Amino acid sequence: MAAEAYARQLIGVVTLLGAAVVAVPLFKRIGLGSVLGYLAAGLAIGPFGLALVSDPQSILHLAELGVVMFLFIIGLEMKPSHLWSLRKQIFGLGSLQVVVCGILLTLVGVVGYNAPWPVAFVAAMGFVLTSTAIVMQVLAERGDVNAPRGQRMVSILLLEDMLIVPLLALVAFLAPADAAHAAADPLWQRLGVAALALGALVGAGLWLLNPLFRILAKAGAREVMTAAALLVVLGAALLMELGGLSMAMGAFVAGVLLSESSFRHQLEADIEPFRGLL
Repeated sequence: MAAEAYARQLIGVVTLLGAAVVAVPLFKRIGLGSVLGYLAAGLAIGPFGLALVSDPQSILHLAELGVVMFLFIIGLEMKPSHLWSLRKQIFGLGSLQVVVCGILLTLVGVVGYNAPWPVAFVAAMGFVLTSTAIVMQVLAERGDVNAPRGQRMVSILLLEDMLIVPLLALVAFLAPADAAHAAADPLWQRLGVAALALGALVGAGLWLLNPLFRILAKAGAREVMTAAALLVVLGAALLMELGGLSMAMGAFVAGVLLSESSFRHQLEADIEPFRGLL
């Protein structure tokens, strides 16, 4: 039984790799980009296509790890001083996008579909939150990540990641009395846990990571440096997940904290192959 289960898993992995190898170069060749190629490959082999992969949820977390590593690499390219210069775009432009789109989509739900306004609001905010995976992939392919318009998009994505905890708290507040009572954690506790997780990550980035990489570099073991790079990315993502925030945000913050490190280029070289594959 164990051998059969392993064989099924291996067939799924081979199917995924084969679909990507065929679809992505084809779509890039005709000018549609790799994102549409991945989507088309998933539709073709998924449960609503050839059903070669019947349980897409089983590979969802692997795909999320690719987004996490991608945001870490983006963070490595953004020094804290540069990120501080984007504060007006993050909190100004990002807030404007979320508020305006949230109001308009809520009105569509209330007026167009006669939905109660709490239901319309929750659905609207779900549509407001942008897919970091798709946007960042498209920006990278076009070379626009560091362009002014790319920086504005990155700013909006950062604000949307930071809004996850307040939005979850609002959902609990707007829920019916029984459902709200079932949500045991009050708002102040969620915000406190999120702030504690973020503070722990910043503290580790400022005082622990650079000494750790210096020690590992002196050891001269390249594979250990690669393992340490993966540890930093996945550890930061896990810490933010436990704090109720976005895993991608944790990886991005870790990348920013290491952006001025002398090991920045080696970290990027170690993570890039895993990011591209996932």
